[in-house]
Amino acid sequence: MRQPRAAPLPVRVVRSTSNPLPAYETADSAGMDLRAHLDSPVHLAPGERALIPTGLKLEIPPGFEAQIRARSGLALNCGVTVLNAPGTIDADYRGDVGVILINLSNSSQCIQPGQRVAQLVLAPVCHAQLVEVSQLSDSHRGSGGFGSTGLE
Repeated sequence: MRQPRAAPLPVRVVRSTSNPLPAYETADSAGMDLRAHLDSPVHLAPGERALIPTGLKLEIPPGFEAQIRARSGLALNCGVTVLNAPGTIDADYRGDVGVILINLSNSSQCIQPGQRVAQLVLAPVCHAQLVEVSQLSDSHRGSGGFGSTGLE
């Protein structure tokens, strides 16, 4: 049985592009696709990165952030991904949303005007209050870091 959905979160947007507003591609999509706001194609050589504008400015409600995430098809098929994934757009930022793309493939890749280049996911933010102490409590894992829980 399907759980009822929460009401959509209203997010004000200023659009300075002819691209359509981001939208969910399916009913259960977590992210909305962002499109490149470009006058001409951008060619990315292997290892090259570029800031791709979207032509969108967002007014994210307090208590939320927008995350910029890679599109799986672009990463798998072209080797192009979001460099600082997930990128964070804070609720008080009002500038153009940009996407830092990097070409991790062995060949040049072309980003076309209007191409879907990333996903936008809205998420709640919890502010922490750091409390300085002299020692942390014990845990099963302890200080075991990268790879300490095994590969399988």
